[in-house]
Amino acid sequence: MDGARLIDRLALDSDAERRDVVEGLRGRPARIAPKYFYDEVGCALYGAICRLPEYYPTRTEAAIFERHRREIAEAAGRGRQFVDLGAGDCAKARQWLASLRPSRYVAVDIAIHEIASALGGLAPDFPDLPMAGVATDFSRVLDLDGALDDTPALFFYPGSSIGNFTPEEATAFLGRVRGYCARRPGSALLIGVDGRKEKAVLEAAYDDAAGVTAAFNRNMLRHLNVRFGFDFAPAAFGHVGRYDEALGRVEMHLESLREQVVHLDGEPRRFPAGERIHTESSYKYSPEGFEALLAAAGFGAVRRWESAQQPYFVFLAS
Repeated sequence: MDGARLIDRLALDSDAERRDVVEGLRGRPARIAPKYFYDEVGCALYGAICRLPEYYPTRTEAAIFERHRREIAEAAGRGRQFVDLGAGDCAKARQWLASLRPSRYVAVDIAIHEIASALGGLAPDFPDLPMAGVATDFSRVLDLDGALDDTPALFFYPGSSIGNFTPEEATAFLGRVRGYCARRPGSALLIGVDGRKEKAVLEAAYDDAAGVTAAFNRNMLRHLNVRFGFDFAPAAFGHVGRYDEALGRVEMHLESLREQVVHLDGEPRRFPAGERIHTESSYKYSPEGFEALLAAAGFGAVRRWESAQQPYFVFLAS
């Protein structure tokens, strides 16, 4: 990773992490945190999902950025530190580097191998741009100490990933970002947010005909087997992606296809046929609803750009 440094903040209390995972799987309903999607296989599958015809968020957001790039860059301000939250392969940020001319680029992601590889590919194309990667679970703690200086920063959180938080969690997370902005006058947040739309469109996006999302969901079980020594049979679970209109969120589950027993740290956990494990929620917002979250998190001035084709929004908040 020539030209970039990597700050690894993933050295958590492994015993506590294991206890959290086991507790979630023993719960009724059972649950797994979405961060466990993103091992190396999961990252590759997610990249494939973003190219599917049913999965509209990536191309819809890209169209907004392409159409309004100059206007957004002028509003956000050039020459800031550019903090890419959930950076992944850094492809979305790459499209902004020429327009924003940042003073430094900081890629933040839980997938340490993904950002290390991405920064290694990015650095030769931008040899004069200081770069750093921060490997951390920012859904729990947003710790950027040592990666940023005291100058203004633009925080970039594309892809509607904010929807993976509950509204309460989203407000808290946005508040943490706002805290970094407040300590650096002139800073802002640029964020992509998916809007509420027809149930059929949403369910197709999270349960594609080719089965890529299903493979992505089941890969989480393989990841847990490797990481924690469990004995899930991923093929014995079916993928479920459904939109709950009352809650305004798509839910992803893994449904047991037969009676089975999984050993979690040596203790059996019975999954009868039909029992589900909740793996992800993706909340969808009205523009007014999300602006209310930004206000609750402490952001004041807000600008919005949106798609003419379907509800999807980009906000710049400061």
